[in-house]
Amino acid sequence: MVVEIGQQQRGAGTKGVPGRQPGTPWTPTVVSELAEIVAHDALNPEYRYLRLACSVEAARAAPGQFFQLLCPHPPGEQPFLRRPMSLYGADADKREVEFLYKVAGAGTRGLDTLTVGDRLDIMGPLGVGFMLDPAVKHAVAVGRGAGLATLAPLAKLAQRSGVKLTAILSARRPNLLVSVELFKRYGADVITVTDTESTSGPANVERLLRGLIGEGRCDAFYTCGSSRLMRVQQRLAAEFGLRGQVAMEQQMACGLGMCFCCVRDFNVNSEIVSRRVCCDGPVFDLMEALP
Repeated sequence: MVVEIGQQQRGAGTKGVPGRQPGTPWTPTVVSELAEIVAHDALNPEYRYLRLACSVEAARAAPGQFFQLLCPHPPGEQPFLRRPMSLYGADADKREVEFLYKVAGAGTRGLDTLTVGDRLDIMGPLGVGFMLDPAVKHAVAVGRGAGLATLAPLAKLAQRSGVKLTAILSARRPNLLVSVELFKRYGADVITVTDTESTSGPANVERLLRGLIGEGRCDAFYTCGSSRLMRVQQRLAAEFGLRGQVAMEQQMACGLGMCFCCVRDFNVNSEIVSRRVCCDGPVFDLMEALP
């Protein structure tokens, strides 16, 4: 079952159907549906990989967008709200979406009970995703924790757009690094840094980024997952006149902008402005984000 709850805006509006030219078919951009589990595997001690067969509307999700998942109830627990989950991958031709998640609460414990052939209620794609400016020739993605999943779809987008991508992937331990092979598959250069190797600290990441800038391999930053590393990129972006985008992490309830649960403050032209992460983001201008 697919319930269409959004529409694609095209051209100037017509009476009764805003944003659509006469004769143009109505096309949903957000759907709520039961998607079938086609793969569910443990990638390492913490992260799980989930692939779902879905409608083509859901599979048109863009990098940086997210879905609201209605997680099953694990034994003895009853998660009340849907769980926001960043997109890990989408294929409109195969009609599939992919997610990476870490078992951390009642919702994700419920996800962990799913097996191939089960169905999961998903709603999306939601929010504003990443944009690759046509002027960008060399992009740098810096991710840690959940950011390793959120930034992953950029690899495919960069290759399709002819943008050279370097990914700096950070984790507590080497066996917790994910997305490394995915980035490499789409032609990205990958640098891994970990806590156990004492290479993931802001000072070392800044040294790596300054090296990329000096080599002419950084026109823009794309980041998620670490406030400390975000601040490093903001400082370098200001120093060298670079652009950037950040995917913000925030607790959510509805995911549609109606409940105002996910409001954060942003610095816009030296004025503090409140925005909803779910519908105004989750991707924002790097220089406007506050930790």
